Amino acid sequence: MADAPTTLTLSLDSGGDVVIKLRRDVAPGHVERITTLANQGFYDGILFHRVIPGFMAQGGCPKGTGTGGSDLPDLKAEFNDVPHVRGVCSMARTSAPHSANSQFFICFDDARFLDRQYTVWGEVISGMEHVDALPKGEPPRNPGKILKATVA
Repeated sequence: MADAPTTLTLSLDSGGDVVIKLRRDVAPGHVERITTLANQGFYDGILFHRVIPGFMAQGGCPKGTGTGGSDLPDLKAEFNDVPHVRGVCSMARTSAPHSANSQFFICFDDARFLDRQYTVWGEVISGMEHVDALPKGEPPRNPGKILKATVA
């Protein structure tokens, strides 16, 4: 897997690129899902439908409502000990542990109460200011969106 992608770049309409280091070491299945969907163009045009100041920005729902996922099967949880702190990327899911699919969130701040209950799959290494600039709300009146998602 030496040639496997190591970063995901989300080009946001809030001003620029967010570069995320993929954590294949702790969540190989989730990283594989994110990279597969990004390569298919699944995330292009997807909204951040839930943006809570001091907590997180959630996106990845094809319906833009938080109620949808990809056509791929849900993922088996890969809970790990990476802490949910500013810039950490983790998978959203229902109350069922093995229900993550395409939705994810990026933490604005310390959210350690989520540790070992949600699968961390990446961490922002540059462009966090563009996540901070996303319109806030549940849902935001004019949601921010991913213009393009690319892996490298």
